[in-house]
Amino acid sequence: MAGEQPWIVVALDVDSAERAEALAARLDPALCRLKVGKELFTRAGPGLVERLQARGFSVFLDLKFHDIPNTVAGACRAAADLGVWMVNVHALGGVRMMEAAREAVSRSGQQNTLLIGVTVLTSHDAGDIAAVGLGDAPDALVERLAGLALGAGLDGLVCSAREAPRLRALHGNAPVLVTPGIRPADAVADDQRRIVTPAQARADGADYLVVGRPITAAADPGAALEGIAAELQQGPSGA
Repeated sequence: MAGEQPWIVVALDVDSAERAEALAARLDPALCRLKVGKELFTRAGPGLVERLQARGFSVFLDLKFHDIPNTVAGACRAAADLGVWMVNVHALGGVRMMEAAREAVSRSGQQNTLLIGVTVLTSHDAGDIAAVGLGDAPDALVERLAGLALGAGLDGLVCSAREAPRLRALHGNAPVLVTPGIRPADAVADDQRRIVTPAQARADGADYLVVGRPITAAADPGAALEGIAAELQQGPSGA
């Protein structure tokens, strides 16, 4: 697999820069990276990303760009110029859009930004997909869009843990696989229907594991992060 430590990506799903920075102050950049999503970025802007990077964190800018090729290319170029570690686009935008995004990131002065694709949102089921006129079953649509994204030159994919083994079988070890919805072995389920532990997700082929509430809602986020890092070191048998 392509993932390099730290494998844990903490989702800063909070509503203000102050809360995000307070959380970051309690986390160790040697043990995790940070994810900034739509609400936080809309409220706090690029300045927050720069401040998090100044603390030593690699930032995944999770905005799922989906628009005409020129617009997405410009947004991805701006993200790369900001110096983020990773940015994503939605594969439903099509091959031309993804190719334009790839070219824009490649032309940025920041050569290390990873560009990954989102296939089917984990909130979508077969009924949702059929309602918007897409005929494939969810698993088949994921595989179709994953192939298009990687064929367009993207570095990897966001996928569910259950999809990781199949995507590895189809595309080998090169693509970066980012897996949300991870829960440590002793965590409550919250609203997740299918729990996958960090160690099991890694064993199934995931490179980077997005973890939110088990860390951010913990009484001691730093200790919770350390516990998950230790669980990863133990492997699936220790999960």
